[in-house]
Amino acid sequence: MTTWKKTADSARHLVDLETLMRIQSLELRAKVVVEGFLSGLHRSPYHGFSVEFTEYRQYTPGDDPRYLDWRLFARSDRYFVKRFEDETNLRCYLLVDQSRSMGFGSVRHTKAQYAVTLAATLAFFLNTQRDAVGLVTFDEDVAEYLPARYRPGHLRRLMLALERPVGGRATDLTAPLRHIADLVTKRGLMVLISDLLAPLEGLESHLGFLRSRGHEMAVFHVLDPKELRFNFDEPALFFDLESQRELYVDPVTAARYYADRLSAHMDAVRTACEKRGIEYHCVATDRPLELALFDFLRGRLAESSSTTQHSYRGRP
Repeated sequence: MTTWKKTADSARHLVDLETLMRIQSLELRAKVVVEGFLSGLHRSPYHGFSVEFTEYRQYTPGDDPRYLDWRLFARSDRYFVKRFEDETNLRCYLLVDQSRSMGFGSVRHTKAQYAVTLAATLAFFLNTQRDAVGLVTFDEDVAEYLPARYRPGHLRRLMLALERPVGGRATDLTAPLRHIADLVTKRGLMVLISDLLAPLEGLESHLGFLRSRGHEMAVFHVLDPKELRFNFDEPALFFDLESQRELYVDPVTAARYYADRLSAHMDAVRTACEKRGIEYHCVATDRPLELALFDFLRGRLAESSSTTQHSYRGRP
C-alpha cells in the first residue's frame, strides 16, 4: 500500500501509539496526531498534499484558467486553482461503534480506544478546515447523537462524548444505520468506524440506502492484530465480551477455520462497500494514526477528483 511513509526519515516522525495513548485528554491526543501529520507532509514526497486539502485543489480540465496560482506552480511544478467557499464546506458525521466487542485489545490499548482516537483525529482535522462535524455513537442502537456543526465549543462537546466509556452490548449494524438515516437528512459524508463483528445481513442494503440519500461514505474496519493473525500459542478459555460466554479453544485446530471465516467476512464487507462506491479501509490497532488519516484524506481527494471529472464530462 502506498503511503507518505516512504523513507526512514519520514518514519521517524510518526507518533508512537503507546506514547500517544498515555495522553489522557482525547482532544490533545488528536491534536498531536494532526500536527505531527501536517508536519510530516512537509518532509515527505507528498508535501503538496496538505496544500491541496486546505486552500487549493489540483487543476482539472474545464476549470477556469484565470484562477490558476502561478506562484504555487513555480514552487511545485503542479497546477492548482483556488478553492471557493462552497467547495470547502463539508458536513461529516462520525459513526462510532461502542459495543462490547470493541473493548478487546491485545496491545496496550483496545479497539474502542483506537476507534475514538481515530474519530477525534478526523474531527480535529476537519474542524481546522472549518468543516462541520457531527457524531453518532452506537451499539445495538444509537446511543448518542450530535448534529454536524462548526461553532465555538462544539468540538469540545464532541470530544467529551467520545471520552465516555464503552457501555454497549452486542454489535448491530442494521438498526443504528436505519436510525441514522432518519436522523441525518442533509447530505454529507458518513464515516463508519467499527470492528464490524456482527452478522452482515442487511448491511449492504442499509449502506446503499444512505448512499441513495445522497451521502458519501467511508468505512474504517478496526481490528486488533490478534484478530487479524490469530497467533495464539496455547490452548485457553476465550471470553466472548458480548455474549459473556466462555469457550475453550485449541489455537492449532482453530486457526485455519478462523482464518477462513475472517477472510470470508472481510471479503463480504469489502464487496458490499465496492458495490455501493464506499471507501473501505481495514485498519489494525497497531497502525499509526497518521497513516489512517492519510487514507481518509487520500480517499477524499480521489472522490473530489472523480466528481469534478464526472461533472466536466457531463457538460455539453
